[in-house]
Amino acid sequence: MSSVPIAAEQEPGSTVTLMEPTGGSGLVRRTVLPGGLRVLSESVPGVRSAAFGISATTGSRDEDAAHAGSAHFLEHLLFKGTPRRSPLDIAAELDSVGADHNAYTTKEHTCYYAKVLDRDLPLAVDVIGDMVANSTLDPEEVETERGVILEEIAMYEDEPADLVDDVFAEKFYGTSPLARPILGTIDTIRALPRERIMEQYRDAYVPGELVVTAAGSLDHAELVERVREMFADRLAAAGDARPSRPRPSEPSVPVHGGTVLRSRDTEQAHLLMGMEGMTRLDPRWYALRLLSAALGGGMSSRLFQEVREKRGLAYAVQAFHMSYADTGSFQIYAGCLPDKIDEVIGVCREELGKVASSGLTSEELSRAKGQIRGAMVLGSEGTNARMGRILSHELNQPRHYSVDEDLARLDSVTEADVAEVAADLLNRPRALAVIGPYDEGREF
Repeated sequence: MSSVPIAAEQEPGSTVTLMEPTGGSGLVRRTVLPGGLRVLSESVPGVRSAAFGISATTGSRDEDAAHAGSAHFLEHLLFKGTPRRSPLDIAAELDSVGADHNAYTTKEHTCYYAKVLDRDLPLAVDVIGDMVANSTLDPEEVETERGVILEEIAMYEDEPADLVDDVFAEKFYGTSPLARPILGTIDTIRALPRERIMEQYRDAYVPGELVVTAAGSLDHAELVERVREMFADRLAAAGDARPSRPRPSEPSVPVHGGTVLRSRDTEQAHLLMGMEGMTRLDPRWYALRLLSAALGGGMSSRLFQEVREKRGLAYAVQAFHMSYADTGSFQIYAGCLPDKIDEVIGVCREELGKVASSGLTSEELSRAKGQIRGAMVLGSEGTNARMGRILSHELNQPRHYSVDEDLARLDSVTEADVAEVAADLLNRPRALAVIGPYDEGREF
């Protein structure tokens, strides 16, 4: 399928096959409607459910500093009514069919979804489509939801294991929009006017910036027609617009090392140590994923064994990688008693140094491959996961890959590949974020 065009180059009004029903994947097709709205589906035989979602290609990194949190604010408001439905109607109609429905905002996109019985897919298309296409953004609802989001921020601030992510990002990404929290801040949310949220809705939720995805027991042509009917007015207004192009990967975002402390009277200290990683299109991404798993991805990982099992220094310790279009970060998180933090940091640094100089053993690499292989296959069998997979490929990759193709890429990684990645990444300058009961200026 290497000759299949990306959505921005596909002829409006046409349908292409992205993957045949082989290799662990069902039949995946994409239709680009006149006006630029794209509809992707994966037909999954033998299931009785269908997952449906509509995503906007913008997220929190597309906001300016004064309006931080506007994408997430808008996500909340689309559940608050249309000319056809009140907020209660939206919730009641989805609840009445047992739908698993929600929405989320990331730094690079926003998604609204519902998983339903296959017979209820038309309802999911109608309700979610109505929310996205026809939200009224009622002024009273804006003020009510402003209070809800302020409570959400307060709740987040009270969870240091989550908050340390934002503290790290602010230090690591500096002046980049990636440094700002997805929720915004108390100050920006209090000051955010409805007019700015309306502007976000008008600019970011146009057909060329929207991606419809569905997976499960479904008929692609029927899905396309229902979406076409729901967005008829918007498609007509969009004229000859085409789907947006993928987010550009250059130039790279500058990153910053050093230490930042958020002093809090907590029972545990929470630390996040990280360094510059890889973009999501870096060909070494699979090697990095294996490195993350072997270092801190499970109970047999080096960090778990050294920090928790052998020394009893922490309950939670893990390694993971975050990838964006133009940058990435490799991070280690741990939560420990405040007087153990220096020892925890020391052990983590020691293990990073060992892997940077010697790579992984063959046993570690084999175990990491098995761990990721199992998670990849088991996690791909639900319709929600399959919908998320085709959305991720559509937004982030030059083409769609089957599960078997992903497994083959994973299996092809050698010890030398991982050693090369480890020697490169793990020797890069590091940033450290700490939340805990320490005096300002304390060194770690």
